[in-house]
Amino acid sequence: MFFGSIPAVITPFKNGEVEYSSFEKILNHLIQNGSDGLVPCGTTGESPTLSHEEHKKIIEETIKINDRRVPIIAGTGSNNTEEAVDYTKHAESVGADAALVVTPYYNKPTQQGLYHHFKVIANSVKIPIIIYNIPGRSVVDMSIQTMIELSKIQNIIGVKDATNDLFRPLLTAANMKNDFCYLSGEDGTALAFLAQGGHGCISVTANVAPKQCSEMQLAWREKDIEKAQRLNLKLANLHNSLFLESSPGPVKYAASLLGLCSSETRLPLVEISEKTKKSVSESLQSLSLI
Repeated sequence: MFFGSIPAVITPFKNGEVEYSSFEKILNHLIQNGSDGLVPCGTTGESPTLSHEEHKKIIEETIKINDRRVPIIAGTGSNNTEEAVDYTKHAESVGADAALVVTPYYNKPTQQGLYHHFKVIANSVKIPIIIYNIPGRSVVDMSIQTMIELSKIQNIIGVKDATNDLFRPLLTAANMKNDFCYLSGEDGTALAFLAQGGHGCISVTANVAPKQCSEMQLAWREKDIEKAQRLNLKLANLHNSLFLESSPGPVKYAASLLGLCSSETRLPLVEISEKTKKSVSESLQSLSLI
């Protein structure tokens, strides 16, 4: 079971190239500040703009630098089923603990198409598969019934739910096998998601506030609800600031203020506005992070 605060790790760039020295710094910072796992090559890691070679190398570097300190859930999704199979096989071969597979974007498959996409990927490997349901970016929304059917496949073990529908985890759990893993994909409602039966959050905010995010998750697990609520309130403005523009633009700017990496993104993402920069900076200051 995966749980707690799991950063969806940003990919640092310098002059258009992946900057692996900064990547190592980021990973160590996240682990040393209590993160319960790491997700490289998710959409927060700008996976749509990575080459195949970069994608695979980043997974390999993550596993090497991590050195078994925390679980690694490799982002291996694609709207091309065969490409997703290739990425997932590679992640398994280099030692990832699980794969995070997004619903196919742009193609707009039916529920049957979604079912067979994930079934083919799951049957190609033995490592656990986590479904990433994010209709806001991929257009398609996996139904609860489709997820129930996919959960019958032995190594499909959970979901990253970025629907922001807080009834969804409760309703899904009421009709699902008991050991299915529910991870939020929305920082702003991560605590509420726990209250609805969730186990953790694959987080954007945890890139720059890993200690606070992990402490909030831990407080919930230890049944210190008041502490979890206090931390959640403190993080609220930062959560909001990091999504004022398309992610990961704001969080990479925040990381640059912390000295972790440059704020550089790849097209079609561009530099965030001065107004957003001000909001991000003020949110970090309110948490005494800068």
